[in-house]
Amino acid sequence: MRAFLAAITAGILSLHSPAWVQAQAQEWPAKQITIVVPFGAGASPDIVGRLLADRLTRLWGQQVIVDNRVGAAGVLGTAFVAKSTPDGHTLLQCNIASNAIAMSLFAKMPYDQVRDLAAVTRIGMMPNILTAHPSIPIRTFKAFIDYARAHPGKISYSAGLVGTSPQLTMELLQLVAKIKVEHIPYKIGAQAITDTIGGQVPFNVSNFPATVSPVQNGRLRALAVTSAQRAAQLPQVPTFQESGFPGYEVQSWYGICAPSATPAAVLDKLNADLNTVLRMPDVQQRLTELMIGGPQTSREEFDQYIRAEVARWAQVIKDAGIPQQ
Repeated sequence: MRAFLAAITAGILSLHSPAWVQAQAQEWPAKQITIVVPFGAGASPDIVGRLLADRLTRLWGQQVIVDNRVGAAGVLGTAFVAKSTPDGHTLLQCNIASNAIAMSLFAKMPYDQVRDLAAVTRIGMMPNILTAHPSIPIRTFKAFIDYARAHPGKISYSAGLVGTSPQLTMELLQLVAKIKVEHIPYKIGAQAITDTIGGQVPFNVSNFPATVSPVQNGRLRALAVTSAQRAAQLPQVPTFQESGFPGYEVQSWYGICAPSATPAAVLDKLNADLNTVLRMPDVQQRLTELMIGGPQTSREEFDQYIRAEVARWAQVIKDAGIPQQ
């Protein structure tokens, strides 16, 4: 019996030996790889996903494709990957919506971010931006806050649905600034911007890239951005932090995740190869054009980042009294 147990133990240990781990990584990828993007074709997440798929195809010599699985704020596509075979051939473009906010927003989730998904690396981040119709006499972020404090509930703003990053940007601001503003929800964020440009709603909060052009051509007035530093594309626009709210920062983000049981050797190779691609000058240039920035991460760094985001938005949703959907 001792000999039998010793043989089993030796076998188990051999499966975790450096040679076995290295061989496992060398054999991967063995077939086509799919990156599931849980948002529609043509949007920024899809553009980024296809950019990475093209460069990874060249690097690995295996076809990498993008599969757009849309629905429930990214939850459907994320759930598909969480339940996929954990062999490194089905990956997820994870994001702030389906991998952080959704964990507290929805009452019945088909997956758990920490339990079911493994962080690989962060692709990049982008801030949100608060804008106003040019006819509005409120011309600065400070004036916006002062008016909101003096007239609770009298300011309205357009943004995506409850639980989107732009909407939660304002929920967090209401908590820290002690103000009350009215959210006008839109199923399509682009329509929210259009209606603010058209004057139907006085203010808008959106992801930064979508509003740069309207600000630059004068159709919207930018009041502040949610990043810690000013955006290079609009250097004249102050941050929330320098406008009186130290520590305030909201960034929408993209990354790559995989099913949690994916072998560590494969996850390590994924991290190394993805970060190699993300450092390519042409990829960096395209991400800059899409206004997506920020340093790449180790697996551990990205895991801790996602965990912090899950906890942060859970607290905001709780403190703001947003009911689960």
